[in-house]
Amino acid sequence: MSNLLPISEIASQLNLRDSQFEPWGSHSAKLSLDLLTPPPGGAPGKLILVTAMTPTSAGEGKTVTTIGLTQGLRRIGKRAIATLREPSLGPVFGMKGGATGGGKSQVLPAEKINLHFNGDFHAITSAHNLLSAILDSHLHHGNDLSIDPGSIFWPRALDMNDRSLRQVITGLGGKANGAPREARFVITAASEIMAILALSASRPDLRSRLASIALGYDTSGQIVRAGGLNATGALMVLLNDAILPNLVQTTEHAPAFIHCGPFANIAHGTASVVAQKIALNLAEYVINETGFAADLGAEKYFDIVMPSSGIQPSCAVVIASIRSLAHQGSGNERIPPTVDSVRAGLANLDRHLQNLRQFGVPVVVAINRFHDDAAGQLALIRDFCRGQNVPVADSEVFARGGEGAVELAEAVVAAASQASEPRSLYGPDLSLEAKIETIATRVYGAGAVYFESGTRKQLQKLAALGFGHLPVCIAKTQSSISDNPALYGAPRGFTLTVTEVLLSAGAGFVVVVAGNMMRMPGLGRSPQALRMDVTAQGEIVGLH
Repeated sequence: MSNLLPISEIASQLNLRDSQFEPWGSHSAKLSLDLLTPPPGGAPGKLILVTAMTPTSAGEGKTVTTIGLTQGLRRIGKRAIATLREPSLGPVFGMKGGATGGGKSQVLPAEKINLHFNGDFHAITSAHNLLSAILDSHLHHGNDLSIDPGSIFWPRALDMNDRSLRQVITGLGGKANGAPREARFVITAASEIMAILALSASRPDLRSRLASIALGYDTSGQIVRAGGLNATGALMVLLNDAILPNLVQTTEHAPAFIHCGPFANIAHGTASVVAQKIALNLAEYVINETGFAADLGAEKYFDIVMPSSGIQPSCAVVIASIRSLAHQGSGNERIPPTVDSVRAGLANLDRHLQNLRQFGVPVVVAINRFHDDAAGQLALIRDFCRGQNVPVADSEVFARGGEGAVELAEAVVAAASQASEPRSLYGPDLSLEAKIETIATRVYGAGAVYFESGTRKQLQKLAALGFGHLPVCIAKTQSSISDNPALYGAPRGFTLTVTEVLLSAGAGFVVVVAGNMMRMPGLGRSPQALRMDVTAQGEIVGLH
């Protein structure tokens, strides 16, 4: 692993003045929002969206490929910046581990990025829970806004997997402890304030979105907002530094912006808009990771982030691997890949390619190669992509760093130079139900949508209250294109089941829960946390 450079040297690569970045320690910095103003005469860069086919439980290498591709672009003489999400402590201590890449394609310092990185997640969690505390205090001290306690849908938040907090009762122990009511926690990465911070384009936009947060209903059936509780200023105070993107470096000293961390299965799944916009002002190519497969992170980028931010991707990179193809082809992650299982799994990759074509962007397939991949199985992927007239390139960035992404970088530059017209699948005038049905049928392959008791009425109520124009953010399993994790490959004709509807008025979307999806994950039987420790010398061990 390369030695870390002082963060000032990484900033100098971007021609930043001292006033445009604030070091947080020796190897990271906060970036000034003044960088949102484009430099005189500068042409904006091109955004490359990194997504994937349906992943295995270990993921398919979006982070490592995003980092490696950035390094590969620099090797062919392009100015490139990676924009990534901040890791959540839930997966870090759960099953999946950290989210800083690996091998010769990492963002550094990896341990600090995975743990408490510059306080952003703590600020978001604190702001979310401060609003909860102000709301409960308002109820306790007379409830001047006539809030209906039974209608409150604003949860609390915690950046940890803890299933016991999914449904709780607060205010027990007598009148002095507040009014008892049912409540729940969501993981911070799925909280609305995380989404708000990630989607805000400026401090004034952040203020407006925070004030617009919907908390519940008053006794006359009208929405109660955070602005009505005079909570906006305090939330702005807690988020004052958290809105600033973080600058770090890769193993090859390429600049990387890491900011915000919304999950893609239960939130919108990409780094902050301000990080992307600043990067586009400073580089020719911005490599932006979106979470999970193209049915999740990429769909939400085109249907939620792009209309809100105005940022249009120039190209999409879809990551495929032998292990993910075999998993989708056989339905069993533990069975060694075979030619037959890989061939069967190509249906899943094909569906994601078809979906991305609907969004109007050129596509490149990146084969995330492992040392034990069989040549014949790799040839299947290449032949399939050529048959689809889709550029394909190996990605060996874990073992070789930027050198292992040169072919991929050249393919991306060629694809991004093509004329394209990125588009969303639906417009604001479509009803909320129709938006759900559009995604379910055109992206997931569903034959129908079933709305469980009360959910259709809730959607109609939101439309009547003026929220019908909002996009929908569907929370569903990442293990299948469908809402059933046991359906592999490219299923069609199934029924998508809508189980819950939640308004995120500040973020600017309606959350639609499909299938058995939880916004507060739980720890597995043997989480990563059980293998972590600190040595007598203060070295952290077991963090992957």
